[in-house]
Amino acid sequence: MPPLLEIKELITVFDTNRGRIKAVDGVSLSLQPGETLGIVGESGCGKTMLALSIMRLIPANGSIINGSIFFQGQDLLKLSAEEIRSKRGNEIAMVFQEPMTSLNPVIRIGEQIAEAIRLHQNLPAKQALALSIEQLREVGIPDPERRAQDYPHQLSGGMRQRVMVAMAMSCHPRLLLADEPTTALDVTIQAQILDLISDLKEKNNMAVILITHDLGIVAQTAENVAVMYAGKIVENSQVNEIFANPLHPYTKGLIASLPASCSNDRQEHLETIPGSVPSLYNLAAGCSFRERCSWAETLCAEQDPELREIKSGHFVACWIAQQTKKLN
Repeated sequence: MPPLLEIKELITVFDTNRGRIKAVDGVSLSLQPGETLGIVGESGCGKTMLALSIMRLIPANGSIINGSIFFQGQDLLKLSAEEIRSKRGNEIAMVFQEPMTSLNPVIRIGEQIAEAIRLHQNLPAKQALALSIEQLREVGIPDPERRAQDYPHQLSGGMRQRVMVAMAMSCHPRLLLADEPTTALDVTIQAQILDLISDLKEKNNMAVILITHDLGIVAQTAENVAVMYAGKIVENSQVNEIFANPLHPYTKGLIASLPASCSNDRQEHLETIPGSVPSLYNLAAGCSFRERCSWAETLCAEQDPELREIKSGHFVACWIAQQTKKLN
């Protein structure tokens, strides 16, 4: 089966007063219809910029200078502005990280969802509003007729996120990008939102890219996972394989920092990864993780490892893993 989405050697850069940075650096990924792919990594590693690149919504000082993004066999980077608008929100939709910055505070939520429906389905206003109420019901908002008349500030955080999901699903997209959809929500509401996305995925045979810093969430919801660090994919495989046999030291550190209930090994205390994500302004030659890696060797400072398939379906960008040395 051909992939629904195939990204090849994507590079997204930003020109700033301090120079050019690569927010997305040579990323290659593929996604099958109906699959959930988790993209994990610390803040600043490029997860959101990858999603915005797929949507072609990167800020004005950014540009995609290399690569391709094939969606249903069509390169999104070669589409005109009008053509990509017809796909955005219609065939590809996104749930953004913070609903209050995405929802218009002075427009009722029913009207906001109806606007997206009118834009892509060319329906009259009354019919679009009726469909928006059905979408609110679909995502589990009680009394949707009344709630459609509310403004965003009148809803709780969990309800606003449900509205964002309803808006994204209003045109039944083939691909949903969910960028940290449970940020700032309590644990119970987090589970409800993740269950909602999973249910809608199954009902609509939709593919999902779930962006998060939490491997525990990925373990519960995704089939495959790509680990990002400093704009690059450093490991990519099935979720079960990543948890059972992590090969990159960064992935091992992320898993070791999970509570015992989410990881395979019980521990008395949570481990941490020393240091922080390096600034993209002054990345040195070699592996960008080497300053935080206790297994780093001379080669790691000289050359940046490419993402290579170590075993069937398991890709890693690490000289040590590629030399089959065991990381303990």
